[in-house]
Amino acid sequence: MKLSKEARKGARLLFNAACPNGKLDEAKIRQVLVNIQERRPPQSGQILHEFHRLVRLSIERSTATVETAVALSATQQSEVQAALHQRFGSGVNAAFSLNPDLIAGTRVRVGSDIYDSNVRERLARLRHGLSH
Repeated sequence: MKLSKEARKGARLLFNAACPNGKLDEAKIRQVLVNIQERRPPQSGQILHEFHRLVRLSIERSTATVETAVALSATQQSEVQAALHQRFGSGVNAAFSLNPDLIAGTRVRVGSDIYDSNVRERLARLRHGLSH
């Protein structure tokens, strides 16, 4: 969907209003949505589409998915959480999951960034390098 400059600018203004102090506020998001529904500004469909995209990206940037080959202890999880807070700020929450396919190591995804340090990927890169 091609968005107009006005719709993109309007969505950005609404998103900034829903993020006091740089953090999403669920009550403010609801307020923005009710406001749009009541007023029905021109291009409201495009504005809502872009607003939804901005909210989704913000949520993804504040959620880290940590996959490990073996279960982490509570101490290890808190150390990973502390490292994520140091790297991405205190607004990042980690969700831990087990993925034995990794063989050993860790894969961390924060938003669209992926930090991959696992044996399976290294073996795949080595296999690819040897085949060429």
